[in-house]
Amino acid sequence: MLILLVDDDPALRTLLRTTFEVADVDVTEADGADAARRRIRSARPDVIVLDVNMPGTTGLELCEELKADPGTRNIPVILLTGSTGGTSAAAKRVGADAFVRKPFSPLELLSVAERLAGGLYGVPFRATRKRTTGPQEELLLYARDLRHLLEVERGQRELLQSAYMETISALASALESKDTGTRAHSQRVQSYATALADAVGERAVVRDPSTPYGFLLHDVGKIGIPDGILRKPGPLSVAERRRMQTHTVLGEAMLSGVAFLKGEGLKVVRSHHERWDGRGYPDGLNGEDIPLGARIFAVADALDAMTSHRPYRRALSWQSARTEILNQRKRQFDPDVVDAFMSAESSLKEIRRELAAA
Repeated sequence: MLILLVDDDPALRTLLRTTFEVADVDVTEADGADAARRRIRSARPDVIVLDVNMPGTTGLELCEELKADPGTRNIPVILLTGSTGGTSAAAKRVGADAFVRKPFSPLELLSVAERLAGGLYGVPFRATRKRTTGPQEELLLYARDLRHLLEVERGQRELLQSAYMETISALASALESKDTGTRAHSQRVQSYATALADAVGERAVVRDPSTPYGFLLHDVGKIGIPDGILRKPGPLSVAERRRMQTHTVLGEAMLSGVAFLKGEGLKVVRSHHERWDGRGYPDGLNGEDIPLGARIFAVADALDAMTSHRPYRRALSWQSARTEILNQRKRQFDPDVVDAFMSAESSLKEIRRELAAA
């Protein structure tokens, strides 16, 4: 919903705009009748909110003008006033669709605007108690409504985040049903990588909300790899290996349009097969040029790959995997991440036990 707010008081416009925008309502402003006419010509609003007592052309006069014009007569107009007498009758005379007396709750005003616009926008509304008048009471009303909207928005964001994770988990499970040799691999490596990130102590990676999604969806590009390659029981040919390696860039391409994945998460998807010595893929990055989240994940991924059954070999023991990770320090793996692996090894073993028992 687009509301045009016409008032010569910039403080009132700021308060209303802030509250309205938190409620996902677009607001365009004008400080007088001339600016309002320009705004209407550039973008037709769904509702116009007019202050009655403006200098020059008053809100009553502008309302009468708008209702007389065939091009604007169907736009609902709400008149605002701080005066106590006579304005209601005047508002009816000039054709206003609604009349609201100050001080008012912004959410009440939004409810009126939503009703006049056809009831299509679902603007939140709470009834309020009987109020006294005065600027202090008006500020308290705005502050309370803004706090309420922020609480609603926070709750909706948490629900959306939960829905994102459930959807991504379902996508990861779909991938694992295609690549049967890596059953539950995504969940295990996500847990390993999260523990390693904590051990490394890199707060930027840990706090980036996209990171756990990148850990979970690191192999999503394998959806584009033929089953014959994914499930091949023996070694891959050169051409097959080259095709398999495209899963990193395929995954990045699949997820690049997802806003909440942009950041460390998308870097993990693309770069989790890079090597510290520069011999990895897809970009041949080396050392600290490799995104830190991907360096952390590489150790977690290798740990789970070695300790899990694959179509072409049986799982290695934890001790064998540990030895290989230490041998690859400064070769395949970031030495700092290998050191973090050593310090967090007991936690990683516990994660494996818990997931195996689940």
